[in-house]
Amino acid sequence: MTFGKYIREHREALKAEDRRFSVRQVAQRIGVEPAYLSKIERGDVAPPSEAKIRALAEELGEDPDVLLAMAGKVSSDLQAIIRKRPQLFADLIRQLKSAPDHALLRIARDVRDGDW
Repeated sequence: MTFGKYIREHREALKAEDRRFSVRQVAQRIGVEPAYLSKIERGDVAPPSEAKIRALAEELGEDPDVLLAMAGKVSSDLQAIIRKRPQLFADLIRQLKSAPDHALLRIARDVRDGDW
């Protein structure tokens, strides 16, 4: 599913319950023109900046990292981390690319809890 289609489907689902999720109102709250948000949803323009994607994620109750990934972007904080040790992180990510989710979750928990 494309970034725009995903945004539109989630916004429309929220709008079904709450009229505040119209294109016009969401666009106003995230600081873009309604026509621009509509073009994003239709895929007529590229996804917006990281800041606008983060605002959209907050507005729609979505994970900003998921929306950034769908937009083909990586958050600036992750970019900074990777830039400090690019070869190490590139190797790590390549090694983990085919690992099952439960293994990744365990690794993340072990690192977070200091069990490494």
